[in-house]
Amino acid sequence: MWFKHNRKLLSKIVLLLVMLLVIMSGLAVFGCAGIKGVPEGGSGVAVADGTLYLCPAITQGGGFGCSAPSGEAKLVVLSTSGVHLWETTLETEKATGGMFSCAQPPKPAAIYGTPTVVRGLVYIGSYSGKIYAINSSSGALRWVYPRQGKLEPIIGDITVAGDRLYFGCSDGKVYALDAATGDKEWEFQTGDKIWSTPIIDGDRLFIGSFDKKLYALSVTDGSKEWEFAAEGTIAATPLVYDNTVYIGSFDRHLYAVNASDGNLKWKFPAERWFWTKPVAYDNTIYAGCFDGKVYALNAESGNKVAELDMGSPVSAWPVIVDSSIIFASEEGKVYSVDTATNQMKQIANIEEKIYTPLCVGDGVIYIYSEAQNLYALNAESGVRLWTLPITSK
Repeated sequence: MWFKHNRKLLSKIVLLLVMLLVIMSGLAVFGCAGIKGVPEGGSGVAVADGTLYLCPAITQGGGFGCSAPSGEAKLVVLSTSGVHLWETTLETEKATGGMFSCAQPPKPAAIYGTPTVVRGLVYIGSYSGKIYAINSSSGALRWVYPRQGKLEPIIGDITVAGDRLYFGCSDGKVYALDAATGDKEWEFQTGDKIWSTPIIDGDRLFIGSFDKKLYALSVTDGSKEWEFAAEGTIAATPLVYDNTVYIGSFDRHLYAVNASDGNLKWKFPAERWFWTKPVAYDNTIYAGCFDGKVYALNAESGNKVAELDMGSPVSAWPVIVDSSIIFASEEGKVYSVDTATNQMKQIANIEEKIYTPLCVGDGVIYIYSEAQNLYALNAESGVRLWTLPITSK
């Protein structure tokens, strides 16, 4: 009887509780980064001289007090058989805030770009805006850039060519540093943030920007040689093949641009974005797309040779193994594409999300999943050789 006569009052109480929960949820989501414990960052694997280099994702969790544990950006080094060799902490993010009064969190101490290993040094760019050069044998820090303060987030990989390293930054700039000392050589300003990884071909650097442009710069002094305007944001990393630059855009096209003068050769439309870096084999471009397809295109004309359905978006960079190309779908399935027939077969299913680039070395594919597990698979058969959890803890 009480319930029957007080339904309106109960409805008001329920409404107030819902509103309170929404407000609390809003504080948690918008004032407290990482409150849901979702992994942030996580790089692809680099292999050099029989050693694996990886920056694991960090997981920030907590409750309404935002007293989440600190997140540590680390470089983890393993043997190719999965034995832990050593690790080093790059930077630490300390949690702040209290009950319902969440202080503005710092930029996450997360790594998105795959480590670059060259001449005994490991180069890593962080989301919090630092470049690190680390001894590849001991983990000792050689130098950090900038020396004081931080840049905006660095998403893409570091590219090393000659005695310089190059990277793009969310401040819209392309930077060139002395690879041995970390001293700045030059910088070039684009019109918006950069998530793309710079690609060097000869004396030119190619990189995309959120300002919808693909740039060709002189590696010597950073001067602009040409720019190409797409119809949408460019966050992808380009491929240079046979004097042509191939790059995807958020306008749902893959572009082929003359590397010498920036003139458009062709563009290929799809249903969704091209994010992953394409690969080339025997005059054919293979490009994974967010529409769940891999497109095989004639490198010269852009005509479609084959369309392969992987069932879910493709965001991880593929790798070439002999005459096959290995792709991974976002849902965790791994496929081998025969370049002679353009037929594909599934060789593995790790049943975990895959976003980071694939890596191959000596017939083994290495995959770091969103669930923070590192997989080693036989590149031909897909047989799992070993699995190892790699976390920031």
